[in-house]
Amino acid sequence: MPPPVPEQLSRTIETLYRSESGRVLATLVRLLGDLDLAEESMHEAFAAALDTWPKTGIPDKPRPWLISTARFKAIDAMRRRARFDGAQRDLVAHMESRANDASGKDEERGDEEIEDDRLRLIFTCCHPALPAEGQVALTLREICGLTTEEIARAFLVTPATLAQRIVRAKAKIREASIPYEVPAPQELPERLDAVLQVIYLVFNEGYSAAAGAEVTRAELTGEAIRLGRLLTELQPEPEVIGLLSLMLLQESRRAARTSPSGELILLENQDRALWNCEQIGEGVALVERALSSRRFGPYTLQAAIAAVHAEAESTAATDWRQIVALYNQLVRIQPSPVVHLNRAVAIAMRDGPEAGLTHIDAVLEHGELANYYLAHSARAELYRRLGRTAEARASYEKALALTQQEPERKFLEERIRQLK
Repeated sequence: MPPPVPEQLSRTIETLYRSESGRVLATLVRLLGDLDLAEESMHEAFAAALDTWPKTGIPDKPRPWLISTARFKAIDAMRRRARFDGAQRDLVAHMESRANDASGKDEERGDEEIEDDRLRLIFTCCHPALPAEGQVALTLREICGLTTEEIARAFLVTPATLAQRIVRAKAKIREASIPYEVPAPQELPERLDAVLQVIYLVFNEGYSAAAGAEVTRAELTGEAIRLGRLLTELQPEPEVIGLLSLMLLQESRRAARTSPSGELILLENQDRALWNCEQIGEGVALVERALSSRRFGPYTLQAAIAAVHAEAESTAATDWRQIVALYNQLVRIQPSPVVHLNRAVAIAMRDGPEAGLTHIDAVLEHGELANYYLAHSARAELYRRLGRTAEARASYEKALALTQQEPERKFLEERIRQLK
């Protein structure tokens, strides 16, 4: 029977896992060339730490110890496979040779090289050849270190469904021979955009959940912001900085977005004293930095819009003229239906509900947002402000039929009751 692991040491190893597993895994993927083998051997290395460190003490540099231990665990696993599969023998010999050459060098590898490994892993997990749900699942699993159960709970799917997404994504990486590398400079803009889309998709699912009883899921917004910080350190491009700014500015309002009983509170009715001043300050500084580059894109423009809201004392005191001007720029570079809808709402705040309604009707006529509940809810709000009760009720009821989120349903039901 091994001696029991002291509670303090166990907590230290758990903290180390949360802070270092991403770096350890990324380096192991580079060394082993196999994501599954890297993940398996990393977990074995942490298990070995629980068994060994109570006797030997924690190494001065735990990360190289974990990487070295995991690498030899992987070689042992490959040796076992080689007994039954002759084709594995040459691979084992190659891995043993690389391990002997690398022995003792892990301590010499600088943090910059370790972070290069993490950047490679991010681009691998977010490769455009993978389906979007696979990119998200793999990024949260391998980069953020969330468990399958945690990710499944956040996205309201079963752990089995989520596990299948991860398995399929890993299989695609193997079958398509997706390289573990940072894209070449000419490929970077397109590939970086895919990474940013994954991070923002994770954030949006946490900021405004597609379904369920909660408006927000703080664990997902927190992970997205953590990913944004990591990518900003590794690849400080203006749009990366802009996305981090946008997420911080939106997240700063989270405490004011729902009542203590979980009811939705619109921006105009939020208690701005509850907004997070520290996140606002950091977000504003970041967006100013991104804008000063003159190479910004849609994330930075959205962050600039969020900054105007964040710095206003009230809805009435908001500089709607500036917000419309920013949306005018945004629709030129990202003319999506949702951007047009948001611009229409800003025009309503600047020029009055009648003007906004004209623009919302034009957006809905195109048909892409016919089943988007927020478009019908925005239309209903403008009808309500104009005193056109019957039309407001019809639009609220259409929105109610389309939403899957419980707080949104309660909000819309209350609006309909108020009209009566």
